[in-house]
Amino acid sequence: MLRLRPYKREDAETIISWSKDERSFYKWSAGIMGKYPITQEEFRFVDSLMAFTAFDENGIIGFFTLRNPRESLDELRIGFVIVDPAQRGTGKGKEMIKLALTYAFEIYGASKVTLGFFENNEPAHYCYKAAGFKDCILEEPETYEVMGEKWGCIEMIAEPK
Repeated sequence: MLRLRPYKREDAETIISWSKDERSFYKWSAGIMGKYPITQEEFRFVDSLMAFTAFDENGIIGFFTLRNPRESLDELRIGFVIVDPAQRGTGKGKEMIKLALTYAFEIYGASKVTLGFFENNEPAHYCYKAAGFKDCILEEPETYEVMGEKWGCIEMIAEPK
């Protein structure tokens, strides 16, 4: 059974190890923490966010953060989502995101949860849709310059049922 707990600094080594190459690192981090490969010290950036580790009886399998993009906790934003590559395709990512939504709606009382990801990450899109998110149409879609390429973002929203 998958569960969530607050992130602990000793989780960093494992989480960082899941990024086996530069492209996969930027897909979940957008380079906000630093350039590939990041150090545990750079990963401490997440200490200022509501960071969570997902785990089961075999150990940690995922990580994400929550933050409030505005003053209130009415809207929360999920970010820095990463799942152990050995667990991808097993439904664990969807399960982790569903737990994140339950936490945001039931514990924090959020009325909506948003997230954004790069359009070149189709498995993430499928996972988020399966967990209950819907696509948002933005007037001006965000793009990032990553590894000499322009990566477009897809924005999604989930609301309590």
